[in-house]
Amino acid sequence: QVQVVESGGGLVQAGGSLTLSCAASGSTVSINGMGWGRQAPGKQRELLAGISGTSSTNYTDSVKGRFTISRDNAKNTVYLQMHSLKPEDTAVYSCYADYQPNRSYTRRYWGQGTQVTVSS
Repeated sequence: QVQVVESGGGLVQAGGSLTLSCAASGSTVSINGMGWGRQAPGKQRELLAGISGTSSTNYTDSVKGRFTISRDNAKNTVYLQMHSLKPEDTAVYSCYADYQPNRSYTRRYWGQGTQVTVSS
């Protein structure tokens, strides 16, 4: 099993930047992809960015060019650098890790999340 814990959330003004971190623990040797999602009040969770075990990345359109995902495999940590933040980016940001001990089994573990609030 895997546990993920996010950190780095907070209050930032519009146009500002923030970097989130997510540390994985447990059976980290079997983690493949990692990524970030967010959930605003009254909305469904939105997947934002993902990074594979070989560091291939993907982003949803709303954050392309503003957010950058990266990972440090030695630290079992994934980061989300956020720039040009907008009030509509306000949400609880959660990290996930895809536990894949073999080709026929994958389970996604989500963290509890960290609040990001962007003031106008």
